[in-house]
Amino acid sequence: MLQTFAILLVFQCLGEGLVFLLHLPIPGPVAGMLLLFAALLAWPRLHALVEPAGSELLKHLSLLFVPAGVGIIAAGSAIASNWLALVVAMVGSTLVTLAVTAAVMRALMPDD
Repeated sequence: MLQTFAILLVFQCLGEGLVFLLHLPIPGPVAGMLLLFAALLAWPRLHALVEPAGSELLKHLSLLFVPAGVGIIAAGSAIASNWLALVVAMVGSTLVTLAVTAAVMRALMPDD
């Protein structure tokens, strides 16, 4: 299990380094996931190594949201003073996401 976590951390670090060196406008962990995806396609045996730790992380995914929740509680005064902007941003982004998802789904579905 330790080897698997090390593999995942190496890919995250590679992503962080790649984003830093190339000044890419995406988060380092996302670049690391893309690198991991490419490695999984190139070396299918890697899947057997990574899957146990990935499954274990998914079992405890809710724990990863605790720091974000604590941050929201700690920044309560800033949220309270900007509540209207936050509500508009959340509703607007939700509507845009729904519209883009519907457009992509409509474009990809076969016509009957």
